[in-house]
Amino acid sequence: MSTTATPLTQLSAWKALKSHHEKIAPRHLRELFAEDPQRGTKLAVEALGIYLDYSKNRITEETLQLLLKLAEESGLRERMEAMFSGEKINITEKRAVLHTALRAPKDAVINVDGKNVVPEVHQVLDRMSAFADRVRSGAWKGHTGKRIRNVVNIGIGGSDLGPVMAYEALRHYSQRDLNFRFVSNVDGTDFAEATHDLDAEETLFIVSSKTFTTLETMTNAQTARKWALDKLGDPAAVAKHFVAVSTNAGEVSKFGIDTANMFGFWDWVGGRYSMDSAIGLSTMIAIGPDNFRAMLSGFHAMDEHFRTTPFEKNLPVLMGLLSIWYNDFFDAQTVAVLPYDQYLKRFPAYLQQLTMESNGKHVTLSGAQVDYQTGPIYWGEPGTNGQHSFYQLIHQGTRLIPCDFIGFEKTLNPLSNHHDLLMANVFAQTEALAFGKTAEQVKAEGTPDWLVPHRVFEGNRPSNTLLLQELTPETLGKLVALYEHSVFTQGVIWQIDSFDQWGVELGKVLAVRIIKELEGNSELKHDSSTNALIQRYLKAK
Repeated sequence: MSTTATPLTQLSAWKALKSHHEKIAPRHLRELFAEDPQRGTKLAVEALGIYLDYSKNRITEETLQLLLKLAEESGLRERMEAMFSGEKINITEKRAVLHTALRAPKDAVINVDGKNVVPEVHQVLDRMSAFADRVRSGAWKGHTGKRIRNVVNIGIGGSDLGPVMAYEALRHYSQRDLNFRFVSNVDGTDFAEATHDLDAEETLFIVSSKTFTTLETMTNAQTARKWALDKLGDPAAVAKHFVAVSTNAGEVSKFGIDTANMFGFWDWVGGRYSMDSAIGLSTMIAIGPDNFRAMLSGFHAMDEHFRTTPFEKNLPVLMGLLSIWYNDFFDAQTVAVLPYDQYLKRFPAYLQQLTMESNGKHVTLSGAQVDYQTGPIYWGEPGTNGQHSFYQLIHQGTRLIPCDFIGFEKTLNPLSNHHDLLMANVFAQTEALAFGKTAEQVKAEGTPDWLVPHRVFEGNRPSNTLLLQELTPETLGKLVALYEHSVFTQGVIWQIDSFDQWGVELGKVLAVRIIKELEGNSELKHDSSTNALIQRYLKAK
């Protein structure tokens, strides 16, 4: 895609969607379903063991055709090929975007600057597998000869959110005689609580930082080093209790980590797209190399589906287009992701970075200010907990909140009728959101007139339902890749760079300056509010 593309709002499909929205906005899902008894199965697509029911969206066949036309006019197919073939589509950082190479099969050829990167990817995977097997089997010993029983991942952002989410999601498959902890926050409480009951002789730290200079990660890593050596004494012990996921061999070696135990990755892997790289080392130790590779095969299957499937049957494309429809035409500001599986409790938090760091942009690829909304706010909690928390607002509030419901046909923990109750709630919630309850229905139940308005549900609240067979490592890979490519689809249409994140820089730069002021007697040169806050903190300190 050229950075000087026709402005989005000037595309014929966009203009057509604007006028179409005026016709569709007043229509109710009750009406749309009544008009077509087959709607529930017509507006559904199945691929890779994922059944997407998008019939409870405020769309018609015409809406769908116009959205698909928008994808074509936006050059989505060309942009996809540019990504998959290693072109430097992250234009502000002049980088290729090849998280898809992390899960490519060994015989694939993906060139970056004329070099096939796939052999290197598999070389790192093989080294990770050998290391993970040694830790899991007990062959890897700590400095005093004890086996490792605790693995602590130290990272932040993509170096934390992916590993935490994957560990929780695949805990059923994890080796239960190993404990896994995750430290990300520079708040000392995070480290203190993660390690308070651990024995340093049995603890392995994975320090995940591409540059090995990330402020929060390296602060926690130095604290971990001191914590370990307070017990182990000998600085040589660091090599037995710390490994690195990094590209900076010099800093890794200076820390005391043997560079033979450094697992690398590449500048064409963005942090929020890195859970299937060496950043997933803690995941591989937890679930084993075979399960990790099964997860990679799930990612790859969704990559191929996205790349080769016609848009009208393409899961990520359809979900991305529906998100555009609500964000830009209905002025919906958020998307709720509601997994009905306790193992996916960290999935919405993971998606927050994936979606909002990718598409929270205010200028186009050419640097022009956008005149439409870009990335919506993603949030959510697992069902059924959310039903007793925020669903009230989704059902009867004044905001339109499109929802993604994620459910599984089989549970990994069959206990009496728990799973039937869980899934009954998935189906009930989407039905209630779509169709609601009219004043006439409420009155027919014998409700007093004064109470009727309070018990009316307007309905017409849109949702997708994603129904999968069972939560396996392969399924998780498919699910994550589905959202990755949905985010990409949205970014292409908004004509933004989904792969940089300059918005996180300014706060970091100012924090480095303020740290010096908090530790010394530097003159404060901020606004009156910031100066007063710093002075108050220094006085209390």
